[in-house]
Amino acid sequence: MPDSHSAHALGRVAVVGDGRVGRAMASALREAGVDVRGPHGRGAAGEDADIVLLAVPDAEIGAAAAAIASGPLVGHFSGATTLEPLAPHEALGIHPLTSVAPATTFEGVPAAVAGSTDRALATARLLAETLGMEPFKVRDADRAAYHAAASIASNFLVTLESFAEDLAATAGVPREAFAPLVRATVANWQAEGAAALTGPIARGDDETVARQRAAVAERLPERAALFDALVAATRDLRARPGAAS
Repeated sequence: MPDSHSAHALGRVAVVGDGRVGRAMASALREAGVDVRGPHGRGAAGEDADIVLLAVPDAEIGAAAAAIASGPLVGHFSGATTLEPLAPHEALGIHPLTSVAPATTFEGVPAAVAGSTDRALATARLLAETLGMEPFKVRDADRAAYHAAASIASNFLVTLESFAEDLAATAGVPREAFAPLVRATVANWQAEGAAALTGPIARGDDETVARQRAAVAERLPERAALFDALVAATRDLRARPGAAS
């Protein structure tokens, strides 16, 4: 964590948006020694602030930015949104690559940063580092692809595990029984990438895959197409150089 000089170098920071992200950010910044105002409700002008951070839904970023008087740097926490809605302010973006809850700690969390000027980008990096995050730069042109990757890694994982949970329930097996497997798989993927792939598709055991498919079609017929798509994608993954065999 940076020393108090780094926190003080940020000046006065106003957080606009009194929701989950706004509260978590204001709390974390205050804990890091930053002079924080807020979180204020939407529509706040951010008077007397050097930096105004907008913790509002993506669709409301432009309107929230328009309410801010000229002068301070203005930023948002969106992963998908470019800096354009913050114009004409000198703009920055910080997107913590984590799921934010009221008691979230940002220590060690990667964060995508952006800035409309060198000063704004440097400020975004300093804000992230003050919270203990590990900043990396994402260009505006890459925001949609970056955020889609984040959704696949997080949101789609929940969808996939819910599929497994529903199918397991038909066999009387609780969700909790699969948690160690999921954690081990994520750890192996983090360390090895596609080489972490295991199971019947990785082994080329088509007979087992066919039996699995039949069970899905019988018990969760509405998920058969999803199973087929996942099998096809996994076979493509297995064919990659360096993947498990």
